[in-house]
Order: sequence, then C-alpha cells, then structure tokens
Amino acid sequence: MSTTIAPADAPGSPAPAAPAGRGRALARRLVRPAAAVLSGLLLYLSFPPRPLWWLAVPAFALLGWTLRGRRLRAGFGLGYLAGLGFLMPLLVWTGAVVGMFPWVALTGVEALFMAAAGLGITAVSRLPGRPVFAAGLWIAGEAARARVPFGGFPWGKVAFGQADGIFLPLAAVGGTPVLGFAVALCGFGLYEVVRQVLARRAAAGVREGVPAPGRGPLLAAALAVLVPVTGALAARPLVSDAAEDGTATVAAVQGNVPRLGLDFNAQRRAVLDNHVKRTEELAARVKAGREPQPDFVLWPENSSDIDPYANDDAYQEISDAVRAVNAPTVVGSVLVPPTGKLRNTLIQWEPNRGPVAEYDKRHVQPFGEYIPMRSFVRIFNKEVDRVNRDFGPGDKVGVFDLAGTRVGLATCYEAAFDWAVRDTVTHGAQMITVPSNNATFGRSEMTYQQLAMSRVRAVEHSRSVVVPVTSGVSAVIRPDGKIVARTELFTPDVLVEKVPLRSSQTPATRFGILPEALLVGLGAAGLGWSVFRAVRVRRSRNAA
Repeated sequence: MSTTIAPADAPGSPAPAAPAGRGRALARRLVRPAAAVLSGLLLYLSFPPRPLWWLAVPAFALLGWTLRGRRLRAGFGLGYLAGLGFLMPLLVWTGAVVGMFPWVALTGVEALFMAAAGLGITAVSRLPGRPVFAAGLWIAGEAARARVPFGGFPWGKVAFGQADGIFLPLAAVGGTPVLGFAVALCGFGLYEVVRQVLARRAAAGVREGVPAPGRGPLLAAALAVLVPVTGALAARPLVSDAAEDGTATVAAVQGNVPRLGLDFNAQRRAVLDNHVKRTEELAARVKAGREPQPDFVLWPENSSDIDPYANDDAYQEISDAVRAVNAPTVVGSVLVPPTGKLRNTLIQWEPNRGPVAEYDKRHVQPFGEYIPMRSFVRIFNKEVDRVNRDFGPGDKVGVFDLAGTRVGLATCYEAAFDWAVRDTVTHGAQMITVPSNNATFGRSEMTYQQLAMSRVRAVEHSRSVVVPVTSGVSAVIRPDGKIVARTELFTPDVLVEKVPLRSSQTPATRFGILPEALLVGLGAAGLGWSVFRAVRVRRSRNAA
C-alpha cells in the first residue's frame, strides 16, 4: 500500500504563518512610540545654538497626534519616550566630563515629569477645547519639574528655546509659563486643525445624506493656532530698550581658563591671574583713550576661586586691578569659612575701599555644588568626591549699587529659575548680570542654552542683561533680547558696551507666579473634567 504526501502548499494543507504580516503588525505597534521620540527630538532641535525655534510647534502637533485616544498607561509611556527624545540630547553635556551615569540618571528622572504630562494630555485628548487643556498640563509638568526634587531643574523649559522666535514678547506678559503655554497651544492647535480638515474631507467622500462635521470644532482649533500668534504680536509694545534711567557703560571680563573640564578648579591661581591681566589691559586701553571708561566692571563666577579674605596675595592682586581700572568691580569668588559650608559669593569691590558688599548664591546646584545622598551616589560614580565640601545657599536677594546703578545678581544656574531673577527686579534692579562659569562643560551646547535663558529674562523683565563667563560665551543683551556684543568660547576677551537702564516693571514682573498658577489650574480643570466624564460614562453603563 503506497501513501502520497501532499506538498506544503497544496490545497487543503495548513497555511504557513505570514512573517510579512507579523512584521507589518509590529511596525504598526511601533509607529506611535517612534512618533513620541521624534516629537522630543524636534523639540530638542528647536533649542540653541540652532535658530530653529519654530520646530517646537510641529513637535507639539506630533505629540498631540501620538497621545490622542490612547489609554492612560500608554499616554504615560509615550510621554516618557518623548521626554527621553528631548532631554537626552539636550542634556548630553551633563555627562561629558563625569561619565554617562549622571546624564542617564538625570534625563531618566526628568523625563518622568513629561510622562506625567503625557498621561494628563491623553486624559483630556477627547474633550472639547483639548489644545488649551493639553497646553496647561504641559506647563503644569514644567512647573513641577522646576521645583522638585532638590529644588527643581527647569533646564529645557519650552520658553528657553524661543529667544529668536515670534512668541518671545509674551515673556513680558506672563514670563516663561505664558511663553511656553503659547508655543504648546499653537502646536496642539495645529494638530487639531489638521485632524478636523482630514475629518471633513473623509466625510465629503461618504455617500450623500450623511451630514458633514460642523465648523465649530475647526474654528476652535484654528483659534488655538491664531490666538498665541496674535497675542505675541499684540505684546510687542511691551518690549522696549528705551533708556528710562539713562545708560551705564559696562565692562564684562572673560579671563579664560588654562584647560577645559573639571580640572580647571586645580588651576585657580591661573584663572585669577587671567582676569586680573584682562582688567589691567582694559585699564591701559582706557588710559590711552582706546576704550571708554566703564562705570563698573563685571567678572564671572569663580573668577577668583582663591578666597581673597584668607589669601593676602589674592586680595592684593584684585585690589590692584580694581584700582587700575578705577571702577567698582563684581568679583566671583569661593569663600572658605573655617567651619561649615563653602559659599559661592559675588563681591562688590570698590577701587579705594575694597570689598563693601556680598551676594551668596541662593540656589546652589545639586550634584555640582553639593551632593545629596552622597554615600548612595558614590556607589554609582566616584566623581562625587571631587566635591569634598558642600556649598551652602545664601538667603538674601542680590542687588549691588555700582556707581549709582542698581544691578541685580543671578549667579549662573540661578538664571533658569523664575523667582531668582524676578526677585532682583522687584528689589529695584535697573539691569541684571548673570556671572557664570561653564568651563566644566567644554565646547558643548550648554553655554548657548544658558545664554538663551538670559535673552528670555531680558524681555521678561525689560532689563539689560550682561553675562560674564570665565570661558565664554560672554554677552551683552539689551532689554529687547538682542545680543549687541559677545565673545567666543575659550578665548580671553573684554566687552565694553553702553546699556540702557530701566525701572518700569512688565506685567510678568508684577504678576509673578500668578500666570503659572492660572495655567496649572487650567490644566487641572481639564483633567478634572475628564475624570468626571469618565465616571459619568461608567455609571451610565452600569445602570444599563
């Protein structure tokens, strides 16, 4: 008896699995995660040093598409992926010197706030007016990230990528929260416009007798795009560089450092000598009539890491330079008390009187100037012991009277915090300085990101901002956010410019935290409405 075996593809045999079909299914599942990461990358590309501020709008439009109609758990995960896509390239400089762990840990933690925002945006994605609620929830995430943990880390606020953009005047209306809200609203509104247009086209292709979607949702979506743009144009009169209180001639000294990286701290004397030399060269040019006499001189943060109160030679060297230039000088120093914590201090040094006032940095940088949970962190990275003695925070607002000009002080990292800059203006500052030290981060994008913050602050409070940096980029910024002079990285230089002084306050300065609170409340209201609708639907189903 013989048996015939049918070939595998003969009729009636079991159909083989379709690898191509499985591949397509997998690709479909990966579309939204990939879109989430891409939205984060687009947001990163909108930040300096690239002048691509407008990419933030399609970034939010893509994020809106990614999150719409998803389950809450998926919204959290997609938001986290968007956060990683944004923050990992934005903050890569944090690991440039001390290794990958700080970079990965920081971005992993900070992306959780964007994950929470993604969950909230998903929850409101089917509500009427969803672009407004979604933008409010994004600002709520930024507000939380600016406060916790360890005092917060607001680096990467959407507003800080808009120094060259059309939305910038809104900083004068309500600060970084209103500026960031406008950008997010425009992006979410753009997605909604595209979605409504496609829905109407799809309806037009259906058989006759089926009503087309109403125009109301499309008009509402269009308003979400047009209102932020119109508001920014209407806010332009708030942006002015008029010299309400006259002008001041300011010199910003960039002494430079001998080498890049963390080891610049081991070259403290060389850094001090560099700033003294540049200041004495400026004095010689002034005496020769090649530069105007400055009203005051600004040195960067850490320009004298040698405590001048404990080292007579450093004290004498600074005094000689200040007398030579014959102008009050702000010196960035590290003070080393016999006991207790170190102080990151700006000292007002007068030509004939020496030190007369001090400002201690109020928001010291966690894991940079002090180490929280030191014994635990040491398990992952031995570099923590480079900071062998923690810095402590000051508790007084910094405003120096320099030759009759009231100058507000925000040291480096403090420029990222709304309250740290606003306080100086409400205490009478006619201009602002942001002495900084970015040498640790080499030639990374960090210094350009920080410079953009100062440009936004200039418009937010309608003040000139002068940024002296040990290694660059130093800059002089007018109250309209325009840079009128700047240096290059890792080159010794001195900027001498006449800047307008102002005393009026913008709405952003007067309102303070109120706009942010209202926008967070708006996002919370949308979230509450979404929960209420979900509960009502569930009850209706149970009743049925």
